[in-house]
Amino acid sequence: MKYKYCENDNFEDFASGRVIYGGTGVPNFPVRLGNEIFRRCLNYKKGKDDLTVYDPCCGGGYLLTVLGLLNPCISEIVGSDIDDAMLQIAGKNFSLLSPDGLMKREQELKELAQKYGKQSHLDALNSLDNLKSLCHSSTFSCRTFQADCTKPIQESLHPDIIITDIPYGNLVSWEGAAESSLNLMYRQLAQISHEDTILAVIMDKKQKPETNEWLRLEKQQLGKRKFEIYRCLSN
Repeated sequence: MKYKYCENDNFEDFASGRVIYGGTGVPNFPVRLGNEIFRRCLNYKKGKDDLTVYDPCCGGGYLLTVLGLLNPCISEIVGSDIDDAMLQIAGKNFSLLSPDGLMKREQELKELAQKYGKQSHLDALNSLDNLKSLCHSSTFSCRTFQADCTKPIQESLHPDIIITDIPYGNLVSWEGAAESSLNLMYRQLAQISHEDTILAVIMDKKQKPETNEWLRLEKQQLGKRKFEIYRCLSN
């Protein structure tokens, strides 16, 4: 795939478990690819500032946290997931988008470095210093809520960009077949969207969603995976 908007920089400061919190079963979406997909979405937007970005399958919030740090046009990050344990990690990661959250993380890493003396903790502190320059003001808004995105979303939410890497491999948290669950998600997301909402979904290349609520703008294959970008047709 040809990258249009994201240079091939060194993204080691964003490595999961370094500054950004990781955990067992928490997927880490490639930083450059995630930012490229987001900026392709941004290219289709009429309004490009003070954006609300939502991930309905946010897991530990890694992708949203990275996007929040790299894109000052975002003013609100919202993540939901069916798994409350994942949301606990996402909440900690979202806190890193504020000066207070980074300060708290810095103290944690200093205590770990003092206690164990590992080079990895010193490297993490260096990365944290680099991330400070990307940190938003204390007014930046972040929140999580528990939800099954194949069912009506009850939270008050009007996202400008929705971006999600849907579950694959083990789909036990999705009801029914993966294909029907994907179509249900598209339908529910349309209910909370407006005419300028842009949706990006990363999925298995074999999946072929069917939707009357979204107009596909582009698709790209990524090995065994692909992403598709849409504009909302409803509301």
